[in-house]
Amino acid sequence: MDQIRQLATLIARHVPRTGMVSTPLPRLSLFRADRPTVPLPAVYDASLCLIAQGTKQVTLGEQSLIYDAAHYLLVSVDLPLVGHVIQADPNAPYLCCKIDIDQAALADLIMAEGSRAPKANLPALAVYRSDDDLIDAACRLMRLLDRPDSIPALAPLIEREILYRLLTGPHGPALRHMAVADSHLNQVSRAIATIRAGFDQPLRIGDIAATAGMSPSSLHEHFKAVTKMTPLEYQKQLRLQEARRLMLAGGKTAGSAGFAVGYESPSQFNREYARLFGAPPRRDIERLQLSGNLLTPV
Repeated sequence: MDQIRQLATLIARHVPRTGMVSTPLPRLSLFRADRPTVPLPAVYDASLCLIAQGTKQVTLGEQSLIYDAAHYLLVSVDLPLVGHVIQADPNAPYLCCKIDIDQAALADLIMAEGSRAPKANLPALAVYRSDDDLIDAACRLMRLLDRPDSIPALAPLIEREILYRLLTGPHGPALRHMAVADSHLNQVSRAIATIRAGFDQPLRIGDIAATAGMSPSSLHEHFKAVTKMTPLEYQKQLRLQEARRLMLAGGKTAGSAGFAVGYESPSQFNREYARLFGAPPRRDIERLQLSGNLLTPV
């Protein structure tokens, strides 16, 4: 409990008001919300999410998970989730740090261990009870923000320790499974990376399947098993989320935002946008701006 209070103090100091803060540590982001937020669909990067105060709910398809200061969320591959803060107030704000998983460091650590990855398919999204060692390592990583000269030397060591804690914890088998080149989780991860890199371009399933080392039918089957959607649905969500960001933060019109993310038909863009977000683009953006209870996912 002492460690989680320390983590809350560190996050609150670096994020004095509602919002998201990027840090000099490239894989560390901090979040704060002073009240519950509206559910927002977004793609969550492969990451460890540690809540120091408050509660959040995330949904993948029909699966919903709740995590808080006693539980961490681990996302093994980039997943399309709907998330919202369900417990927060100005006196006890939602405070969270997100640590993105360094895939190269993870693979190196697994190789150094020399342990075999499990053959079975394992969940790419899970919530587990936090432990003091993991929270302590996160606190030490956070403290480097006050000693920026130490970041290049010490941050990789602490991040490696965090990965080690995860590998030796209950979600370790899934992380090992993800790191194996011919595992379905790893192949889907490569397909996701390809789709995200060219989300505004026409989707060519054959090319994506080849990049992932799978047949088109196998890609479709395992992609949907992991993400709860088809590759085309995944791309569509990426496009619509980016269009929403461009309108909300960049001031673009619906027409220009739709064109920027790859839509050629304004009517198709408006129709698919309303289906995902529950309202046409203009009305949705006005509603979000008026509500004020927005937060970048995590």
